[in-house]
Amino acid sequence: MIALRLHKKFRNTALPFCLDVEYEIGGRGETAVLFGPSGSGKSLTMQCLAGLMRPDAGYIRLNGRTLYDGATKVFVPARRRRIGYMFQEYALFPHLSVLQNVAYARTGCWPWRICARERHKAQAMLDRFGIGHLARHLPAQLSGGQRQRVALARALNADPQLLLLDEPFSALDPLLRHRLRQELLELLRALTIPTVIITHDPADVDAFAGVLILYEQGRAAVIRDYPGLRAGFATTGHCLLHLQEHCPPERTDPARPA
Repeated sequence: MIALRLHKKFRNTALPFCLDVEYEIGGRGETAVLFGPSGSGKSLTMQCLAGLMRPDAGYIRLNGRTLYDGATKVFVPARRRRIGYMFQEYALFPHLSVLQNVAYARTGCWPWRICARERHKAQAMLDRFGIGHLARHLPAQLSGGQRQRVALARALNADPQLLLLDEPFSALDPLLRHRLRQELLELLRALTIPTVIITHDPADVDAFAGVLILYEQGRAAVIRDYPGLRAGFATTGHCLLHLQEHCPPERTDPARPA
């Protein structure tokens, strides 16, 4: 279970922006999709969850464990949060082999020093994704689909309690996107951890959203049973337009006690 309240202001920009969201998501194995226009706060939310950005106020709790609390000055660093993060452009280290990239979450600053146990674990993860034969390759030698698999393997190799995927298919061509979407669906069904996915693609919303979170101008509205609601509309586009018109995000009160 993820419970969060985030308040973060950006004043020194051409257009001042305020992220101001509050919701709870993520039962066992549940997938939540963050959907909305660019610049609405989706990636900022994910960065706060991962510990890459510190909010101004609020809290983040994962399975009852406090990762951030502005009132009590708690801030667990990213390396201790046990969160797997797959970046939009995969962010693989170009100078490290595929196996070293996957093992990085557990080797840290010494990626070339991989003990036998960690090497076996990373290799097993690559085999799970069908790319074990690429262990010695560099990222530049891989196709887009292979790089995506490596990035997913690295995120899962950290034994995360939460998986974050930032537009996992945006760098792929349409045909490959469809195939890898199906592969990811099968993988997520086998996992027992909550997953949060950012997307701009309505097809991803249909495929993954158990819970849909609509973002607009730094605010969010939670749609608890998206599949049930979607069944009443002819197309995904009609459903999303209806939700955007009739379920406007609400602003929270950062001063209200937790």
